[in-house]
Amino acid sequence: MSLKGSIFTEAKRLGFNLVGVTHPDPPPHVDVYEHWINEGHHGEMDYLSTERARARRADPRLILPECKSILVLGWEHTVPIIMEDHPGEERPELNGRIGSYAWDKDYHDVIPERLKQLVEFVEIQVGEPVPNRWYTDTGPILERELAQRAGLGWIGKNTCLINPAKGSYFLLAELFLGIDLEPDQPFTADRCGSCTRCIEACPTECILPDRTIDASQCISYLTIELKGSISPELRPKMDNWIFGCDICQQVCPWNQRFANPDERLSGETQIENPELTAELSLSPEEFNRKFKGNPIKRAKRRGYLRNVAIALGNSGQASVVPVLVESLKVEPEPLVRRHAAWALGQIDDVHARRSLQKAAGSEDEPGVLAEIQAALED
Repeated sequence: MSLKGSIFTEAKRLGFNLVGVTHPDPPPHVDVYEHWINEGHHGEMDYLSTERARARRADPRLILPECKSILVLGWEHTVPIIMEDHPGEERPELNGRIGSYAWDKDYHDVIPERLKQLVEFVEIQVGEPVPNRWYTDTGPILERELAQRAGLGWIGKNTCLINPAKGSYFLLAELFLGIDLEPDQPFTADRCGSCTRCIEACPTECILPDRTIDASQCISYLTIELKGSISPELRPKMDNWIFGCDICQQVCPWNQRFANPDERLSGETQIENPELTAELSLSPEEFNRKFKGNPIKRAKRRGYLRNVAIALGNSGQASVVPVLVESLKVEPEPLVRRHAAWALGQIDDVHARRSLQKAAGSEDEPGVLAEIQAALED
């Protein structure tokens, strides 16, 4: 078996379902990335727009000058049961929804260990140390373009990389190697065709015509990357999503046809559809304990509870008023109190309004007080 063939076999043994090779030449579509940055579609993710980040995305060899080949790998994650037309229907009113990749262990803790093992295998095969660098969603590279160039699939209208045999429920990883491997043929076909289901289904209309996303409008960005207050105009569109969003993937025909439900990183679901009122009451210690080793820790407690408060408000259920009132009274994080106040304003309930009026007389944080006043004026 050739060196490339043995590497592919080992990669699949380690759990990577998709494997391809490309060269480290500059990507031909870096201008799309530059336009995206210049238009401000990266929101508050300033690390994406630094001179260093832009230069490395334009030339992968700046990351590893000795690089001769880039191994691009796909790792399948949890696949939810897909409801074809209305992914938000038929779910409990007071349960939150979490992006399916976060139902299990944090892939940042799982995949790098497998990449390390793969490097060790390569070095044994060639009989000497090999210059290398690996990433999984963490490096200054255009990973979906590299994956398309390595033959793993095409970049869909929803910006996800879509594999024709597996759909898009997988995570990407890249291994830069200082050895020559024959590159695979790029995937040049666009199999989205005239389909626009993802564009039509997106609640915030964040999918742009050039196969990029206005991150500042995307539910995944709002619930994970954005650290401050979420715009009142966007909150109702978030429904009960409290970390990430799967809608544009759930409606994709390629996932409905080929994605296999219940593929998991560890084989055990840790987080799926948590009960919202219980989540809003999580103490810092409980939050840290519950989400240890899970991607949700990235949002931090205040961001996660902010999202939970919005979902409770969107439920419109009077039964959630007591937990929101308690949060407005005792929650130490102003960010969470702000969104709890907004949530109370979304519920047509006398107790909710009286609680807001009472809080207006005792709250001393300007941002929270502004939310209370806005809620009372609605």
